[in-house]
Amino acid sequence: MKALYRKYRPCKLSEVVGQEQVTKTLESSLKQGRISHAYLFIGPRGTGKTSVARIFAHEVNGFKYEPEDDYVDIIEIDGASNRGIDNIRELREKVMIAPTSGKYKIYIIDEVHMLTKEAFNALLKTLEEPPSHVIFIMATTDAHKVPITITSRAQTYTFRLAEKSIMAGYLKKVAKSEKINIDDSAIDIIVKRGGGSFRDSLSLLDQISMLPSEKITKETVEEAMGLPEDEKIHELLNVYALGDVVKITTVLKDLLISGIKPETLAEELIETIIDEPKPEFLSLLAKLPEVRAPYSDAKLLTALAINTNAKNVETRTLETKTVVRQENVISENKPKTTKVELEKTVKEETKIETPTNSVKFEWVEYLNRVQELSDAVYSQLAKTKYELIDDTLHIYPLKKIVRSILTRENNKRILTQALGSGVKITIHEIEDSPVTENKDETLAKLSDIMGGEVINDGGENPFE
Repeated sequence: MKALYRKYRPCKLSEVVGQEQVTKTLESSLKQGRISHAYLFIGPRGTGKTSVARIFAHEVNGFKYEPEDDYVDIIEIDGASNRGIDNIRELREKVMIAPTSGKYKIYIIDEVHMLTKEAFNALLKTLEEPPSHVIFIMATTDAHKVPITITSRAQTYTFRLAEKSIMAGYLKKVAKSEKINIDDSAIDIIVKRGGGSFRDSLSLLDQISMLPSEKITKETVEEAMGLPEDEKIHELLNVYALGDVVKITTVLKDLLISGIKPETLAEELIETIIDEPKPEFLSLLAKLPEVRAPYSDAKLLTALAINTNAKNVETRTLETKTVVRQENVISENKPKTTKVELEKTVKEETKIETPTNSVKFEWVEYLNRVQELSDAVYSQLAKTKYELIDDTLHIYPLKKIVRSILTRENNKRILTQALGSGVKITIHEIEDSPVTENKDETLAKLSDIMGGEVINDGGENPFE
């Protein structure tokens, strides 16, 4: 039995869904007989780049396209495994041979960005003076890695992720054809998880269709895919907004124990925040993409717990001196803790503590004010540690280049302006930065408390 993404692979340009900006232009060029010697298809994975390349290659030569067919004049090359200069030199020798049965000999180079610099240089020579019977169709997910010398000699077509409404309609059509009894709400989840990729979305539908259920519902899909209920996501965001570290830890641990992967939970949080954007979630949104193995559960807890925009909440059994402020960890040297003390240490490390000062200061609010004045200064300031002592904000850059940028006269003026009255600023030398505990050691402790065993699985989502 064929997988759905293979069974429903289009065989004509007119059958391609969601990429009309590409297919209409290619159809027009075929009708007019205006064929280029080189094409570059760029866009995210699963959007149809390779499928369109194969269809176009067949239609240019007047061949009927079937996914399993094999024409000697259409050659597919995997750029990832044939990336060296020797591979391209061999290709250059073969392109001189005339096509056997078609008008053109067509080379489809997938993942072309994987070619080495030397291989690109060799390919460039062929693109500069190509034989009249040769067409190159190159596809890539990383267009910025393709040299401008190559892109400037090819017609470039951009493939986009499908809009939700288009994808939902397409999946419903496939489900009806396959006699898959599935709710619209369940389709919506698949659309969301598929992320606009036809291949990923069809693979998910294929997987879900195997469930032993008379009708596939939203609840069925959530359970099968290990997705948290919307209510749980909103509960987690609510306690984050309140800054209740104890409650955050409790809700998060319950979700992880239920079998939801930290990476999946982070993705759900990102999508929810984007759908319902609020200022208090912006700093969290910046940290969530970092949630990946190793210690993905600890990274998620850290992202959620470090929130200086929230009220100060006292946690229980805190016995060490380590303080975590916003996204900046400032710790003191301390003797090694025993295993019995680890839980106390970790709870202390998730505490959000506002120093006692004569002025009110909120780091996230300050970052937001700086960003309003200058995105460039904001991006550098976000890479620093900070400490407020009395009425002076102490900034500790982690790199010399960051300090150099922040201490420029204009940028220093922006930092001071954003502070307002009553607070001074001091930007320290690199060597003045407080001693911090090894990041991996801290994350390992957090991970140990959250779930015990840590599995380094590379952060892969099984439903990607």
